[in-house]
Amino acid sequence: MEYRQLGTTELKVSSIGLGCVTFGREIDEPTSYVVMDHALERGINLFDTAEAYAAGASEAVIGRWLTRCGKRAEVVLATKVAGSLTRQRIIESADGSLQRLQTDYIDLFQLHHWDKNVPYEETAAALDELVTQGKVRYVGCSNYSAKQLADMLSVQRAAGYAPMVSVQPGYNLVKRDIEAALLPLCTKEQIGVLSFSPLGAGFLTGKYRKGGAIPAGTRFDVAPAHQDVYFSDENFAIVENLRGQSEASGHSMVQLALAWAISQPAITSVLIGARNENQVDQAFAAERLASSADMQPILTQL
Repeated sequence: MEYRQLGTTELKVSSIGLGCVTFGREIDEPTSYVVMDHALERGINLFDTAEAYAAGASEAVIGRWLTRCGKRAEVVLATKVAGSLTRQRIIESADGSLQRLQTDYIDLFQLHHWDKNVPYEETAAALDELVTQGKVRYVGCSNYSAKQLADMLSVQRAAGYAPMVSVQPGYNLVKRDIEAALLPLCTKEQIGVLSFSPLGAGFLTGKYRKGGAIPAGTRFDVAPAHQDVYFSDENFAIVENLRGQSEASGHSMVQLALAWAISQPAITSVLIGARNENQVDQAFAAERLASSADMQPILTQL
């Protein structure tokens, strides 16, 4: 397992992070404990959750697990505030997260989405207040564009507030828009990048073919809106190339798609969701591929 510095902070995060959206929503609490135990044992130290995940249930499950295992100091704990980004809402959200997580501090407190209705200055001041109080060590954002992040950084620096140290965007073989402006900005400003959805909500697993039936019970069946995002001629061509490389190399489409995401130099950590121990191990197998010199020619053709 490789550990990488998160932006300019003193935090070292694992190159694979555990996305905790499944806890309390797709898997029960005992299974969540097994997944977290296994992830930590394998070296994953970044656990990313949000108040919006299962209406706070994900945070509550993590909090009870942290109390049970007593390993809070080994975990880089990240969570997010959703909805309105007023001062009152941010402070209340952080206090609620601290209570559910059963901890005195949050390592990385992130804005889940940009709020066009609240001035940057009010949001930045509230985040700085949390850092000053010691409730939060560092602040970041999720789903921000390059302009939104740049504007927030400008406000924070002008006021001397705690700056954004990370951003969390979706990034995978078929969703690469962040390469145009966001990743260059993050490289220039030394902002950590915690990417999510490396498998494109399952689009890159090989389940779907152009014009084919959508398997019942899959995410694209349960949440049809995913089809609007991913189903295009260009994206299906990428999937078929991935399928061909998989058949030629003997490595699964999942392993190759994950390895591609992990191997991208501008990415600090790739967040994976897991419903069981095997899915955690799957990510480690992909990391080994990503670091293999023999695999580089294949990954560059994806």
